[in-house]
Amino acid sequence: MPKSLDASQRQAIGEAFAAAVNMTPVELGSWLETAQSLSVGFKRRGESESVGHRAGRRILAILALHPAELEDDDYRLMRKAVGYVKRHRAQRPAGDVSATRWRYSLMNWGHDPLSEG
Repeated sequence: MPKSLDASQRQAIGEAFAAAVNMTPVELGSWLETAQSLSVGFKRRGESESVGHRAGRRILAILALHPAELEDDDYRLMRKAVGYVKRHRAQRPAGDVSATRWRYSLMNWGHDPLSEG
């Protein structure tokens, strides 16, 4: 069983998650219903939903919770989302990315690179 997270770890993960996930719950929920959202990402053998799409559904549920309601498993997914966004952003392709698989994959994890400041 994984080690329990302490309050400072939870706070650090929460802050990093808030910075990485820049889509609102409405935006993410609408996005996850699109054909583009379902068309990208790694699918495990025998599964029809990609890892990123499944994570997006969990992120949407996390966004609906009060921080006091979050459990260690939620924080672990939040940390995974932060890592994914960081790694994937570093692989940004050249040119217009608005209709790319790269952007769509990031959006499944709650990050729209076109919304960056």
